[in-house]
Amino acid sequence: MTFLKLQWLNRWLPSQRDSTLADFSFPADFSFPAIIIGLLIGCLLCFTNLYFGLQTGFISMMSLQSALIGFLLSRLLPIPLTPQEIILVQATATATGTMPLAAGFVGIIPALGLINEERDGSPPIHLTWMAGIGWSFAVAFFGVFLSPPLRKQVIIEEELPFPSGTATAQLIAVLHKLPPPDTSLRRRNGYESLEDEQGDEDIVAPHIREAGETTPIMNPDPEITTPTGWHELLWSFIASSLLSLAAYFYPVIFAIPIFGNYLAREWAWSLTPSLSYVGQGVIMGFPTTLSMNLGMLVGWGVLSPIAKFSGWAPGPVGSMTDGARGYILWISLAIMCADSLVSLTPVVWEYVIKITHGSSAQVRGKDDGETETADRLVPTRWVIIGLCVSVAIGIVLVWLVFGHEGIKPAATFVGYIIGGLLSVLAVRALGETDINPVSGLGKISQLFFAWIQPGNIVANIIAGGVAEAGAQQAGDLMQDLKTGYLCGASPRTLFYGQLIGSTVSIFVTTTAYNIYTRAYPIPGPSFPAPTAYVWLSFARLLRDGQLPENSSIFMIAFAAVFALIAAVKFYATKKQKSWAQWIPSGVAFAIGFLNTPSFSIARLIGGILDHIFRTRYARNGSDIRLIVVASGFVLGEGVTSVVGLILRTAGVGVASCWGCGSSGVCGGCSA
Repeated sequence: MTFLKLQWLNRWLPSQRDSTLADFSFPADFSFPAIIIGLLIGCLLCFTNLYFGLQTGFISMMSLQSALIGFLLSRLLPIPLTPQEIILVQATATATGTMPLAAGFVGIIPALGLINEERDGSPPIHLTWMAGIGWSFAVAFFGVFLSPPLRKQVIIEEELPFPSGTATAQLIAVLHKLPPPDTSLRRRNGYESLEDEQGDEDIVAPHIREAGETTPIMNPDPEITTPTGWHELLWSFIASSLLSLAAYFYPVIFAIPIFGNYLAREWAWSLTPSLSYVGQGVIMGFPTTLSMNLGMLVGWGVLSPIAKFSGWAPGPVGSMTDGARGYILWISLAIMCADSLVSLTPVVWEYVIKITHGSSAQVRGKDDGETETADRLVPTRWVIIGLCVSVAIGIVLVWLVFGHEGIKPAATFVGYIIGGLLSVLAVRALGETDINPVSGLGKISQLFFAWIQPGNIVANIIAGGVAEAGAQQAGDLMQDLKTGYLCGASPRTLFYGQLIGSTVSIFVTTTAYNIYTRAYPIPGPSFPAPTAYVWLSFARLLRDGQLPENSSIFMIAFAAVFALIAAVKFYATKKQKSWAQWIPSGVAFAIGFLNTPSFSIARLIGGILDHIFRTRYARNGSDIRLIVVASGFVLGEGVTSVVGLILRTAGVGVASCWGCGSSGVCGGCSA
C-alpha cells in the first residue's frame, strides 16, 4: 500500500477555493515514496546525462524509461504505486536528470572555460562549486512557471500530440494492465483523428508506429509486467557496467580501429563498442540514428578530407581550432540554425494566427474548458509570483556570479524576457514534432544579444544559456502534463515534482560537474564537450564575422538544403505521411558532424537492432522488452562513470595502454 500520503492535509484545510491556505494543499496523487523513487532515478540520470552530454552533446529526457524503472522499483521494494504516482516518479526523475542541459553544464559552462583573453577580451571563466550553485539557481525555476499557463491552450484546446508524453501514458497503462488512455484526439489544421477510420495510422509514438501498430494498445502482455522485466533490466545493467569498468582499466576497448590503424590515427575513424551507446540508439530509434550517421559520413568522410587536403584546416583532423573537426563545426552550426528556424516558422505563424483570430475552440464554437478542479491546478498567482521572484533572484545571482562586466543586470532581465518568449515556441515545437529545439532557440537569443551587448562574448553565451534553460524546463513539464492529462494525474502534483527535482538536481549536477573537472580535463580526450565549441564559435562569429577559409560556401549550401528538407519534413509530418520519419533530421545530421565516428556508429547499431526487433520480433506495439534492455545499458555505464570518477580522484589509473600506441588511437589513457 502507498504510505506517507498527505490526504489528511486536504481534509484539515478549509474547502473554500479562495483560501490562501487551501492553495497549498497536496492532491491525493502526491506521495513522498514516488518523489523519493523519482529522485533516486533522476540522480542516476543526472550523472548519465552529464557523462554523455560532455562526450557527445546529446542527452535524453528518459521519460518513458523513468516510468518503467519506477514501476519495477515499486514492485521490488515493494511500494505499489498508482499510475498517477508513476507519472509523478517520471516527472521528478526527468526534472532531476535534465539539469546538465538546462543549466548548461554540457555546453555554456565549458564554453566559458574556453574563452581566450587575448582573442575575446575576457579571461576564461571557471565556476567554483558555489558559483555553479548560484548560476543553477538563477536558471532552474523560471521555465517551470511558464508551463502551467500554457497547459490549457496546447493540451486541452489544441490537443497537440506530444508523442513522447503520449507514449509514456500508454506504457503506464500497459504496466498497470489498464485500458489504454484516450488518444483519439482531434487534430488542428488538417490533423486527422487517431481513430477516425479503421486502418488509419496511429501517430501516438514513433517507436509504436515502427512496429506496424495501427490501433492503440489494448492487450498488454502479462509477461512484461512480471519480474521478467526487472531481470532483463538487471542483466543488461550488469553487462554494461562490466564492459565500462573494463574499458576504464583497458582504454583500447573503447577505441577499436575497425577500419585500420591509419584511418583511426589520421582521420578519427574508430569504434567505441559501448553498450550504452547501443542502448541510446535503441531509444533514439532507427530514423534518428540513420540521420546522425549520414551526417557522420558527409562530415567526416567527405568534408573533412576536402578541408584537410585543400589546406583550409591544416592541423590534426580532431582539432577544434585548426583541424577538420573545427572546420566542419561551422557547417554543423549552419545546418542546426536553418533546421531550427524553418521548423519554428510555421509554429510561430500558427501561434500568431490563433492570437489574431482567436483560439481553435472559439473558432469552432466548442466548449473546451478546463477539466480539472481548482485544488488540482497550479494557481495563477503562484505563476505570477514564481516568475517575478525567480527572475528577480536570477538577475541578482547572475550579477554575483559573473559581475557587471560579464553581463549587465538590465541585459539579464532582457535575456529572461527573450527566454520566456522562446520557451513558448519550444513548447509548441515539442508538442508538434517531439523535438525541443533548445539549441536553436539559444542561438536566436545570442543573435539578439549581439545587438544588445555587442562585442561581449560572456554576455552572449550567458543570454543563450538563459533561453536554453527556460525552453528545456518548460518543455519537460509540458510533456509531463500531457502524460498526466491522459492518465488523470493532477497538474499541481507534477508541478511539485518538477520543482523538487530541479532543486535537488542543482546540487547533484554542480557537484558532479566539479568532480568531473577535477578528474578530467574538460574539454579533453575523454570529454570533448563538442557543444561548448558551438556556443563559443557562434558568439565569436556574431562579434567579428570571421569564418574559416571557404567555409561560407559550404555553410550556405548546406543551410539551404536542410531548410528545404525541414520544410518538407514538417509538411509530411503534418499530413501524417508514413514516409515522414525517413526524411533526415537536420539536428541529428548536424550532431553527426560534431562527434567523431566512434560516437555515431554504435548508436546506429542500436537503431538497427530496434528496427529489426520491432518489425520482426515484437509481439505487438506494447512489447517493451528491448526498451528495458536499452535502459539497463544506458544506466549501467552512467553508474559506472561514477565509479570511474572515484577511482580517478583516488589516483587509480588505467591498468594498461596496450593497443593505443600501435593504433595511434587513445581511448582515454592521457585524460
